[in-house]
Amino acid sequence: MLIKLLRQYGGAYVPYIIAVFVFQLAATIAALYLPSLNAQIIDQGVAKADPDYIWRVGGVMLGVALVQVLAAIAGVYFGSKAAMAVGRDLRRSVYRKVSGFSAQELGKFGAPTLITRGTNDIQQVQMVLLLGLNFMVSAPIMCIGGIIMALREDLSLSWLVWVSVPLLLVVVGYLVYLLMPLFQSMQAKIDKINGVLREQIVGIRVVRAFVREPYETKRFDAANDDLTKVSLRVGSIFVLMFPLITMILHLATAAVLWFGGQRVDAGQMQIGSLTAFLQYLLQILTAVMMGTFMAMMVPRAVVCAERIGEVLDVEASIKVPETPTEPAASRGEVEFRNVSFSYPGAEEPVLKNISFSASPGQTVAIIGATGVGKTTLLSLLPRLYDVASGEVLLDGVPVTELSRKAITSRVSMVPQKPYLFSGTIESNLRFGKPNAGDDELWEALTVAQGADFVRQKSRGLDSRVAQGGTNVSGGQRQRLCIARSLVTEPKVYLFDDSFSALDVTTDAKLRKALKAKTADATVIIVAQRVATITDADQILVLDNGEIVARGTHEELLDTSETYQEIVASQISAEDAA
Repeated sequence: MLIKLLRQYGGAYVPYIIAVFVFQLAATIAALYLPSLNAQIIDQGVAKADPDYIWRVGGVMLGVALVQVLAAIAGVYFGSKAAMAVGRDLRRSVYRKVSGFSAQELGKFGAPTLITRGTNDIQQVQMVLLLGLNFMVSAPIMCIGGIIMALREDLSLSWLVWVSVPLLLVVVGYLVYLLMPLFQSMQAKIDKINGVLREQIVGIRVVRAFVREPYETKRFDAANDDLTKVSLRVGSIFVLMFPLITMILHLATAAVLWFGGQRVDAGQMQIGSLTAFLQYLLQILTAVMMGTFMAMMVPRAVVCAERIGEVLDVEASIKVPETPTEPAASRGEVEFRNVSFSYPGAEEPVLKNISFSASPGQTVAIIGATGVGKTTLLSLLPRLYDVASGEVLLDGVPVTELSRKAITSRVSMVPQKPYLFSGTIESNLRFGKPNAGDDELWEALTVAQGADFVRQKSRGLDSRVAQGGTNVSGGQRQRLCIARSLVTEPKVYLFDDSFSALDVTTDAKLRKALKAKTADATVIIVAQRVATITDADQILVLDNGEIVARGTHEELLDTSETYQEIVASQISAEDAA
């Protein structure tokens, strides 16, 4: 999967990669040439006391060293550009993929792991590519070139190369083998700690309300300790790795000096050649060590690439039509035809044979006990889920044949859990209509009964909103979400129990203002409170995923036992009538 991702996303940056190869090749050749020049100065210049030769060859060495430095800098520069660009493209692809997920895919992965995969995992892949472009080009060339140049200096000492290099590879290979499962476990632990932390931050009010701070602290400490233990085990292997590599390097150096010194003493080798051979051996082992450093990073990057690939390879359950149908008119006609829906793995359908229609100027209300499928039913129209059977039509066209833009331009939904984005009140209200004027914003706030509390703020529409709207009350957050929906002026309004945080007086004022504002639109309301829907043109009573009764408030009071029970649980039937 790592190779697949790098091939797929690195293909656009081949010129950078070619530049890296060229510059790294130049830098490596220059580095391989330097010990040979040094040997010539020692054997020819110093030994014969020839200052002209020393200055001439020394000047060449300085030029070669300058080429090496400049080429290495250029190689790192282009390698960094390629690696950072691939990381950027990967993050963009993961973000766009996740943005297209339905609620089903989001529920399958969960927010914590999607955040980790879109940030930490991509960073690991990006880092491996960066190191690979800088090390994996020069390391093989330096290793092979170093072996060739060392053999040129003295063939009889070559056995030191064949002993030290395989020994280093065996040690590193075994340590990498130990690291692979630990890196897999580490990424899972990071997911877990992200999940716990996110849950605690989002639910901090609940935690404090029930005085559960000690319990949540223990839960976080447990997740933190698990990650720490895995990290320590990884660290213990890293602690072993570098001393072992250093020991092999020093043993190889000592062996070269010992056996090479004997050959120099016997007149079979010159001092300059011994110095060059030692430098080449160190270059070879350094190249192996660079490969080792890469090898330590690759296992974790492979794990991360597989996790990223799982996200990118997921087939979204909601398919966007290649050639979407455009409705003949944009009126807001809604129709459900024998709609059934089941959640994945559920034993029985949540919704069964749901059929109803709603026309512009009508208000359809949906009521029922908790868990009967009211929110699910509402979610089918904007295609947060796709039906298992039947059809949902918007302006006479099945929503499965409409483009995303065609649906969102006609349908606006105020969710059961109101959510505001970090920014200002103004930026939140313009979320669905960026070019909306201030007059439109204030009109929407007035209808949603939110204008008064916004005017009371010192900065009005420019007042700051925290992430999730946590710096305003639940009722204010709900009214701002309703206002945001009103600003877009859709053809169909969906209110999913969106008035639950309002007091009775505010609820009544809002419904009265809303009726005038949405006179030409289709309104579908999910409600728990009967008082909210008494004026609806049609009320659908859901029970066990089916519509068990439909009619006006007065009709249902006479004909529906289920509706009567709901009314009786809130107010007496006489008062409701």
